[in-house]
Amino acid sequence: MPVRNRFAELLPEITAWRRDLHENPELLYDTHRTAGIVAARLREFGCDEVVEGIGQTGVVGVIRGRADGSGRVVGLRADMDALPILEASGVPHASKTPGKMHACGHDGHTAMLLGAAKYLAETRNFDGTAVVIFQPAEEGGAGGKAMCDDRLMERWGIQEVYGMHNMPGLPVGQFAIRPGAFFAAADLVTIDVVGKGGHAAKPHETIDTTLVASHIVIALQSIASRNVDPTKQVVVSITSFRTESEAHNVIPERVQLRGTVRTMDEAVRDLAETRMKLVAEQTAAAFGATAEVTYQRNYPVMVNSEVETEHAAEAARRVAGACAEAPLVMGGEDFAFMLQERPGAYILVGNGDTAMVHHPAYDFDDNAMPAGCSWWAEIVETRMPAG
Repeated sequence: MPVRNRFAELLPEITAWRRDLHENPELLYDTHRTAGIVAARLREFGCDEVVEGIGQTGVVGVIRGRADGSGRVVGLRADMDALPILEASGVPHASKTPGKMHACGHDGHTAMLLGAAKYLAETRNFDGTAVVIFQPAEEGGAGGKAMCDDRLMERWGIQEVYGMHNMPGLPVGQFAIRPGAFFAAADLVTIDVVGKGGHAAKPHETIDTTLVASHIVIALQSIASRNVDPTKQVVVSITSFRTESEAHNVIPERVQLRGTVRTMDEAVRDLAETRMKLVAEQTAAAFGATAEVTYQRNYPVMVNSEVETEHAAEAARRVAGACAEAPLVMGGEDFAFMLQERPGAYILVGNGDTAMVHHPAYDFDDNAMPAGCSWWAEIVETRMPAG
């Protein structure tokens, strides 16, 4: 079935929701306004149950079909939070809060799922229960895990779960997906280097932590080039180099490095963690300094289930006429936590020729919403056919 006429009719309304959210971005779990709007809309639509406060500020809506003989329950998830970025899009609906913006399209994701919820509550042309999930804190706060820890899956008996993200560069309203590992594990690393501070004119009396930390940054690149199988994916990025002094003539006693490690395989993840600690500690020791490595396993690899991926791709083909094979993505995605709990799939919908996500000039393309809403409806009606 192609894009549904109902969503073309609803597009001005859904667009207004999306642009209001874009003007009023909220970060991490501080999504109280957004969650309140979502809950109010779901109640207006006539959802059978609306529950707030799941995973701190998450919202869940329950829509029961005309029949309930199948006993099937399908979860649909959208994220709500924005990013700490100063917007430079120049659009009329730009953020009203300096330093915060919807730079990843979560405003569009939320609006699309609200549009689908309105349609599903109107038609109820399915046999089973649709559970719409609006999640906070995807951008580094593990809101998906928080909702799962609040027994999201068990409380509503969700049997399979689906998610969607926009993709700049993919034509508007087109789809792409892949089975298996899709988005990378995203781990956080902090390295504290301690030496001996002193006057910059007398480096021989110090253990220069700036020099030591610089050697560590370079040596860590050997993990990808010399330790990991070249056919495997790994990214080691040191993104922050901080010293305790800003003076031109002081060699600091301490330097802190921060960064991230991205992998697609648990064995490679284990290897990267082990080598990172050994390389940093031994490189520092060679200069008479010490290095303490804090390695935080953050988002796991997001793995699409084989069967559910095909269901998602088939729904996309019915909506858009085709579904492309998506590339591996080394970014992280905390929908991974939900896919660890239940089989499901995550799909990309095209955002067209726009700035990339996490860029200050990015904006979600409202023309993608009819396709996205239609895909959500198609998933529900094909996974729980009315009979």
